[in-house]
Amino acid sequence: MYIDTHSHLYEEEFREDREEVIQRAKEAGITHIILPDIDSESRGRMLDVAATHPGIMFPLAGLHPTSVHENYPEELAQLEKTLGSQSYYGIGECGIDLYWDKSYYREQVKVFEHQLGIARDCHLPIVIHSRDSLEIILEILRKHPQAYGILHCFPGNAEEARQAIDHGFLLGIGGVVTFKKSQMADVLKEIGPRNIVLETDSPYLAPTPFRGKRNESSYIPLIAEKVAEITQTDTKKIAEITTQNALNLFNLHNKNTDKNSALNQADK
Repeated sequence: MYIDTHSHLYEEEFREDREEVIQRAKEAGITHIILPDIDSESRGRMLDVAATHPGIMFPLAGLHPTSVHENYPEELAQLEKTLGSQSYYGIGECGIDLYWDKSYYREQVKVFEHQLGIARDCHLPIVIHSRDSLEIILEILRKHPQAYGILHCFPGNAEEARQAIDHGFLLGIGGVVTFKKSQMADVLKEIGPRNIVLETDSPYLAPTPFRGKRNESSYIPLIAEKVAEITQTDTKKIAEITTQNALNLFNLHNKNTDKNSALNQADK
């Protein structure tokens, strides 16, 4: 039994074969897939996929940092409106991205802190995107002690990992951990697997041996196997730890109608 805590399965890359991708995920033992939000343009597609697959797809609500532009007040207004009319399991993905464009840095910080406030008020976990910005993210989180959730695609070193864990965050571990030059192996050796969850970020960041191709949730076991190898832990134990962490974080207990069939497939 596995949970993919970060998949953009609603994106156009899956338009032609989405049902086949979902079926492969089930056959691989994936019982829940968390769908992070991007912005108002993609939110409808995300909600359509979640509504079509209840019991396995669980949407979040958020504004991605690369979608923060001049119209961010309108985007935040739409975000707050949808929170009042639709059930969500967390806030995100949100955060700060200084890799692609730094021109809206101040706006990104403002929007991120606003969403931290939403997560607090709604008593929901938050999924954080940090690219070339982890130090800034950790500094902001120190001002928001109530925040908890996932640092998606965790990019930091062992000391930064400890800071995140001490704050109450889990580390999102995906396909990058299987790359030869990934520093995540060193980080996991030091911190162990107790405070992590598994994710694909599909269609991006496919693990070895699919690096460079479209990623999908059925590859989660490959990530688990690599984490098990690095931490010298049984793969089934990694599945157990990461699944329980995700179930607890997103309050997903008893919210999967396909659990039994997926578990039966996983045991084959």
